[in-house]
Amino acid sequence: MKHMKLGSKPDVFQTEGSNIRFVATELATDIVISIGDVKFYLHKFPLLSKSSRLQRLVASSNEENSDEVDISDIPGGHSAFEICAKFCYGMIVTLNAYNVLAARCAAEYLEMLETIDKGNLIYKIDVFLTSSIFRTWKDSIIVLQSTKSLQPWSENLKVINQCIDSIASKASTDPSEVEWSYTYNRKKLQSENGVDSHWNGVRMQQMVPKDWWVEDLCELEMELYKRVILTIKAKGRIHAIVIGEALRAYAFRRLLGSLEDAVSNGTDCTKRRVVLENIVFLLPTEKGSVSCGFLLKLLRAACLLESGESYRDNLVKRIGTQLDGASVVDLLIPAASGENCLYNVDLIMAIVEQFMSHHSDNGKLSFQDDDEIVEVENFASVSITSKLAVAKLIDEYLGEIAKDPNLPISKFIELAEMVSAISRQTHDGLYHAIDMYLKEHPSLPKSEKKRLCGLMDCKKLSQEACMHAVQNERLPLRVVVQVLFFEQVRASAASARSDSAADLSLAVHSLLPRENGNSYGSSRSAATTTTEEDGSGVPTSSDINSFRSMRLATNGAGSERSSASSEINKNSEDKSTTGKAKAMLMPKKMLSKLWSGKTTNVGENSGSETSESPGSANNTEEVKSMPSRNTRRSMS
Repeated sequence: MKHMKLGSKPDVFQTEGSNIRFVATELATDIVISIGDVKFYLHKFPLLSKSSRLQRLVASSNEENSDEVDISDIPGGHSAFEICAKFCYGMIVTLNAYNVLAARCAAEYLEMLETIDKGNLIYKIDVFLTSSIFRTWKDSIIVLQSTKSLQPWSENLKVINQCIDSIASKASTDPSEVEWSYTYNRKKLQSENGVDSHWNGVRMQQMVPKDWWVEDLCELEMELYKRVILTIKAKGRIHAIVIGEALRAYAFRRLLGSLEDAVSNGTDCTKRRVVLENIVFLLPTEKGSVSCGFLLKLLRAACLLESGESYRDNLVKRIGTQLDGASVVDLLIPAASGENCLYNVDLIMAIVEQFMSHHSDNGKLSFQDDDEIVEVENFASVSITSKLAVAKLIDEYLGEIAKDPNLPISKFIELAEMVSAISRQTHDGLYHAIDMYLKEHPSLPKSEKKRLCGLMDCKKLSQEACMHAVQNERLPLRVVVQVLFFEQVRASAASARSDSAADLSLAVHSLLPRENGNSYGSSRSAATTTTEEDGSGVPTSSDINSFRSMRLATNGAGSERSSASSEINKNSEDKSTTGKAKAMLMPKKMLSKLWSGKTTNVGENSGSETSESPGSANNTEEVKSMPSRNTRRSMS
């Protein structure tokens, strides 16, 4: 910290009690200066030689036959006046960042100008401020903090503007040029984490982070902090992400730390509301400059503090543009007092609506050149990724709010339908949310259960989800039948794919040459082999015909293999057919058992619950599983 010493005489100011100050000299005092309850017993000559205001006040008191002058309205109080008085006596006084502004305002009040005495106090303090204080990072912040109690003097003297400009200029300095001390506790440097900063005997230069100035500014009150941030923005040399980080750090220090406890205890939150509204006002407009999680925390605070609708709408729009970066915990915003629900679902629905409108494809983009086409394609891929992330996020959110016994089904369905247009690969998350809602609302009518289950696509359930759904007694029978049917279709398709892959593998395997030149399964003569060894290495027409016959046999549904196939292919065909039959038989048996087990319980709903008869599915599978024995084909 910078400091300046004035005067050369020893300090002989004495204190008597808590309210009396006097100078210990042989000369009797001839003037009393009153500042509130404190009285200074001093001498007129040194004071009047430096202060134009005291000259006028003493002249007025003489007319009234009084030796007492009251200056209780002096800025800085009795401590600031004591500094000015010591300067008048030529005593040693030390000025620093903590007392210099109070002394400067008091000197202005006393009119200690150059016209009264050369080298007066105002001049000396101005030199100290310009040459030392405003050139020092932390001293400038300390002086700026002290301006609050010295209004309007500090504002009229332009000291606030000078401090703010000094701070903003230093914050905008390139980090590589920062050579002064600063506070930085959020992320420690390598050397502070115990990592050796020496490499091969050469000391490595420590990197100054871009947001090195953030924590020191958190010490400022909101009004001053706002002015500093606006000045930093106006200089235009700080990235929006760094400004966003500064606002986040300030919000956690001044707003979010103990907000919920303060609200629950009934504490007056007027100052916190002002902080919130100013932070929202200062948020950078660039997308991604602040995280979605931080924006949601601000929105949660806005709801708790009952801030204006304009601030909440602003946050909702910002969150809607980057909802894909949120987490479920951040979305769980409590409902307003007096509501039955646990969470503010309407607010989340407004955010999702903003997201969907922001990422909607209007199909009106024009393509002028290759570069523009590439840009649009990249935007589309990013948009799809964001939509899938939001769909997964909303599924998880639905699973959390489904635990609320007072949540209306209409809100659950409406929120789920808002992201239904997003084509998801799996509906496991949505199934989990629906199952949780059914569990917490056991008295839900049958028609509402159907509406609820209609949100998910049974074809997009994983095998684990299907196994759970089949045994889930909370689901309507119709949904269980659909799950079993699609699982059977999936098993049949998987069996067919594995059979085709095995046949194709055998066909390719038979064409691969051995080390001695003979192909696997070849029946050609040694002369042919010798010709191949001479360097042709090209498959003959018989090889190609064998490969084609194998593909035809694979593509023909249920047909037998051609007569040109080897005995190995016939054995593998028998095994794959047996495996396919088993794969089809298992879901078929499960359908029969499920149907026979639930028929007695749901007989009255046969018209609605069993509109898709399991018999039709069985007949279909029987047709698929019957081998066609009259479709033999031969290749010449």
